[in-house]
Amino acid sequence: MIVVVCPGQGSQTPGFLAPWLELDGAAERIAAFSESAGVDLAAHGTESDADTIRDTRIAQPLIVAASILAWERLTDGGARPAGVAGHSVGEIAALVAAGVIDAAAGMRLVGVRGRAMADAAGRVETGMSAVVGGDAERVLQAISDAGLAAANHNGAGQIVAAGELAGLAALAERAPRGSRVIPLQVAGAFHTPFMDPAREALQAAVDEIDRVADPELTLWSNSDGGAVDSGTRALRLIVQQMVSPVRWDLCMESFAAGGVTGIVELAPAGALTGLAKRALRGVPSVAVKTPDDLTAARELLAA
Repeated sequence: MIVVVCPGQGSQTPGFLAPWLELDGAAERIAAFSESAGVDLAAHGTESDADTIRDTRIAQPLIVAASILAWERLTDGGARPAGVAGHSVGEIAALVAAGVIDAAAGMRLVGVRGRAMADAAGRVETGMSAVVGGDAERVLQAISDAGLAAANHNGAGQIVAAGELAGLAALAERAPRGSRVIPLQVAGAFHTPFMDPAREALQAAVDEIDRVADPELTLWSNSDGGAVDSGTRALRLIVQQMVSPVRWDLCMESFAAGGVTGIVELAPAGALTGLAKRALRGVPSVAVKTPDDLTAARELLAA
């Protein structure tokens, strides 16, 4: 069973889209995605610096556009994985890959999501930090003691704390034994009640989608790691996801239970294959960072 995974916010780096735009037809595809999302993806994916693409309004559409483009090129020969899952905003790319919504709808949705979450994040100065290592129970207690929420349970010994900056600083000063606290390049406490003001806008965008289908592939949800067989429910879950923890640990447990034999991470790749190498030891993976990685990814799909 080969699983394709779509990365979340923080995986973007300056200029990462440049090699993709060299592919035939890619510039036109990105231009269409830009129009749908309301963001100049070509400029931000090739010219903008790290601070600029850290902006949630830019980062989220940029990441999803790259994942969709990589998916289209990966599967243009007809090969398909057994299933697909996305981490946080990557769930929108996963919805497109699974055939729940089309690419234009996905890009409109992520444009709204990025703007709404940025506006919500602007109300209170918040952020996120990864806590790597340490005893899980002690890490969760330390996060709670600092007045923070455990926003991402990423597995492989990584839990992400989210909340006000003072709480994140306190957590870093009193990191649980055996752990490291690493600030993340995101501008808000995502997947916590701080994002509640964004839900109405995203729900309105969901309600405007004309065509919603049930998944053509197995589609795993961040809500509980389980498979979702209804397109309508999958969309409902991504609205709820903005204020709920990402359970990527449970997604990987589902991959293992299903007999995963390989993982392909779409652009901008690296973070999820890194987690898989630690949590799903021995399972081969390919991080599709540039078009040069597509050959290895297709070979893994074929195998």
